[in-house]
Amino acid sequence: MSNQQSKRKLVGPWRNLHGAVWLIGLAILAWRGWWWPGILVLVALSMVLEALLMLYAPQAFEPPASQPPSAEPLAPAAPPVVDHPFERLPSTCAKCGGPIRGHEVKWTGPSSADCPYCGANLELAKV
Repeated sequence: MSNQQSKRKLVGPWRNLHGAVWLIGLAILAWRGWWWPGILVLVALSMVLEALLMLYAPQAFEPPASQPPSAEPLAPAAPPVVDHPFERLPSTCAKCGGPIRGHEVKWTGPSSADCPYCGANLELAKV
């Protein structure tokens, strides 16, 4: 079985039938004491039962889960681009006098920013 295919599982009463074969088989093995060769026969009977169910009752298995065509993880969505008015920023902070650069300030809204040094709200120039 390849990595692309996953093992299909029995559903409904077919799963119960498969379990009953195992329970009855284990009970017979315990009663007769045929553990070593008997367990191999029980595994073979279980495989034959699954093969017959696949051939004559394909509805006994759940449908295979659909997988994405590529195994590569999808990239996360890019955050929305917000155009900040860099040209309206003052060159220095009015409170601490620190230099203001558009990429260093903390934007608190589409048209408001805080100083990266003292945290004061910067007054943007009017348009």
